[in-house]
Amino acid sequence: MNQYIFGYGSLMNSASRKLTGQTAEAIPATVEGLRRYWGKVGDNNTLSPLVVSRGQGEVNGVILRVNDEELLEFDARENGYQRVKLDRTCITSQLSLSTKDTVWVYTKDYSEPPCNLSPIMQTYVDTVLSGCLEVSEDFAKQFIKQTIGWNFPIENDRLDPKYKNYAGVNKHNYPLIDKLVQGG
Repeated sequence: MNQYIFGYGSLMNSASRKLTGQTAEAIPATVEGLRRYWGKVGDNNTLSPLVVSRGQGEVNGVILRVNDEELLEFDARENGYQRVKLDRTCITSQLSLSTKDTVWVYTKDYSEPPCNLSPIMQTYVDTVLSGCLEVSEDFAKQFIKQTIGWNFPIENDRLDPKYKNYAGVNKHNYPLIDKLVQGG
């Protein structure tokens, strides 16, 4: 039996994952029955990260193999979310999952939308989209299309990053990231 995490935000970025100690191969996947959006989580009122909840839709991301110790480390990183088991029949990936394998996802049933006091941070967007670009530009476009809430305030904190898991972002990708977010 193997266990995995489905990462749909900063966990798609290999350098950001390494901040939690995880270095396993990230396998691109899509999960049906999830909705991804920007929202406030827990007591963190300085930024609004990505959230998924069960619902109509599909979400792209990556599947990461984890052991029990790594799972606990990700539970700590994803404080404020609830870890739930995914139905493997809803997962489309090149990874062959057996009936004994478990795939977890961190969800939130309800969250407040971003606002000027808890905006979407540009460095969070940069981290996530850099992770998407590790797969492909089309994967990044799919991420943007499948994410609800791009109309909420985004604070440009690139000169003074406020996102604590900011990593793996190449400044030469800023123009591409900005173009993707603007619908290009």
